[in-house]
Amino acid sequence: MEENLKQQHTIISKIALFGPESTGKTTLAKQLAEHFQTAWAPEYARDYLQKKWDDYQQTCDPDDLIPIAIGQTRLENEALLTANKYLFCDTCLLVTKVFSEIYYNFCDPALEKAARKHKYDLFFLTDIDVPWEKDDLRDAPEGRDQSFAIFRQALIDLDKPYITLTGNAQERFDKAVKIIAALEEAKRMGLNSHDFVQVYKKGIQLSHINHHLELFRYGISKAVLVRPAQVNDGIVKLDEVVFRDFSNYFDRRKTALKLLKFVPASGAASRMFKFLNEFLNEFDPQNDTINSYINKKNAASLTVFLTGIDKFPFYDTIDSILRELHSDYKSWEADKKHYYFIKLLLDPEYFNFSNKPKAILPFHKYPTHTATPIEEHLNESALYASAQDVANLHFTISDIHQSQFEKIIENEIRKVEQKTQTKINITFSFQNPSTDTIAVGLDNTPFRNESGRLVFRPAGHGALIDNLNQMDADVIFIKNIDNVIQNHIETITLYKKALAGILLELQERVFGILQQIENGLLAESEIPNIIDFAQKNLNIAVIDDFSKYTIEHKILYIKEVLHRPIRVCGMVKNEGEPGGGPFWVRDIKGHESLQIIETSQIDLNNPQQLQILKDSTHFNPVDLVCGIKDFQGGKFDLNEFVDHNSGFIVDKNKNGRELKAYELPGLWNGAMAKWITIFVEVPLITFNPVKTVNDLLKAAHQPQ
Repeated sequence: MEENLKQQHTIISKIALFGPESTGKTTLAKQLAEHFQTAWAPEYARDYLQKKWDDYQQTCDPDDLIPIAIGQTRLENEALLTANKYLFCDTCLLVTKVFSEIYYNFCDPALEKAARKHKYDLFFLTDIDVPWEKDDLRDAPEGRDQSFAIFRQALIDLDKPYITLTGNAQERFDKAVKIIAALEEAKRMGLNSHDFVQVYKKGIQLSHINHHLELFRYGISKAVLVRPAQVNDGIVKLDEVVFRDFSNYFDRRKTALKLLKFVPASGAASRMFKFLNEFLNEFDPQNDTINSYINKKNAASLTVFLTGIDKFPFYDTIDSILRELHSDYKSWEADKKHYYFIKLLLDPEYFNFSNKPKAILPFHKYPTHTATPIEEHLNESALYASAQDVANLHFTISDIHQSQFEKIIENEIRKVEQKTQTKINITFSFQNPSTDTIAVGLDNTPFRNESGRLVFRPAGHGALIDNLNQMDADVIFIKNIDNVIQNHIETITLYKKALAGILLELQERVFGILQQIENGLLAESEIPNIIDFAQKNLNIAVIDDFSKYTIEHKILYIKEVLHRPIRVCGMVKNEGEPGGGPFWVRDIKGHESLQIIETSQIDLNNPQQLQILKDSTHFNPVDLVCGIKDFQGGKFDLNEFVDHNSGFIVDKNKNGRELKAYELPGLWNGAMAKWITIFVEVPLITFNPVKTVNDLLKAAHQPQ
């Protein structure tokens, strides 16, 4: 019997239609066979059971299942003889197995074994979102949800590669054709069926995977620095009076605009507490003192932490818990108190700070409470990202942390709204799984986990360009979750509004030019002034041959360079903080533009490039104001302005195995590479990130 249940080996791609009765399997099998000009294997059970009904008025019983399985296998093997590249199977032995278990709570071991062994390149699981059609053999119009769930679970349990098809017959057919074409492309790339389904369900385009694999193989070209951007050469320096004028200009214009504050907030606090985790892992409280540990490890950060320990906003809470847990706490020596303080701070059973998002940690201590970065951003949004007493605040977060965000917001928003007399609308988005990138081993081939599945990783903050692309606002303020302060918020407000005012003034001029072009009213005599404006005010490096262009081509060129999203970026003087800075950069076509460049993008082995880096005078605090709409009020597709050849390759480790990961071009680096960019010097007070927990001891984060 086993011999009669064996599949023939073949190079033909076999697609199985799989699902409960009356879900369109036969219709789809016929459609696909006709489209691809190949054979299809019909359902043997239908003819077998119809004959039994016609002859004896009897329905299926357990003794029929093995003959049905043998007949189905024979039909499939025979159809292979005439198949061309593909064979579409109206059903398979796994369907018979599932029906046997549903109706008889039993499956013949021979059928069970054959159903497990039969292989298909792909299963199309047909959904129940089509009408149930009665015939002599169908008897279960009710309970379709439960039946469908059983069929799906069978595919999961047996680890079969499947994709669910929904919609009407035409929609299913159209989807199936596209999926089959993509499956073939995946095979050409060396991926198997399980890989393909994994990629498909994440929504990742195969072309992106192919591109990323090429970047691993051939490397990512380093940025070509021409010179650092400096004051009067890419960086605008204004006095406070002018800043106030721009702030007032923004205030006059904002009532007609939709404003949004966009806060990347999914970052975990693990780096904030890295040196404390190292201390817990390496310190032996039985045989060592903290002072000797500091000297042995040169642990200066730990010294700073312990010196200012009572100034942290979480000190009183943790100290109180320690006193409750340990009745003799008062008599402990300082080393023991400090050791247990740090343990409680990081203990997963208690505060677990290093595994939480930065956004929900206590950053600032006020007379009545401690405030998280979420609360501080609520305050900021009301002060500079509001119009007509309404502010819109958007956080990009990890979905697993949404409830924690919502709890803090629920506790704080009414207080902030009452204090500022501003209604604050809050929305969230998650990093789209379709932006995840494939990991590779050290040989640059796809990295697989212990189950043989591909490993994908979140693609870094550059993936948030997709989130930003979904926003609908005239002016968007971007600021990192940890860049908040306890004091001088009025100063922060002034400079954020001034940057927005600069954006609006420049945007008004750009829109006016583009509208003239649209209306056919741009005179040749105006072109020199426009070019001067583009070069001096928008930092656009006009191509050398522009003067040789015809008037028509000059106008087309002007439209091309001006019809782009705009960002105005605050820049602070370089104080040695790690991160990106402003540079003039040359692309592969020889065009120069202003970019924010990370150190990792620079060829540090090139003496000339290294010197340009050393000569830089300013630093990017990730303080941006963006205009993402065009002169007609439509939204730009921000993905069209990304430099897809930039990004970062980083070394990682998974369960002790080394791998390489690709991070998409940074949100304010390559993801905005083709934007119109204006850099403006702002005071250092506007930049107060919390990279390590010790940053909370700085004056900007301490009560005055």
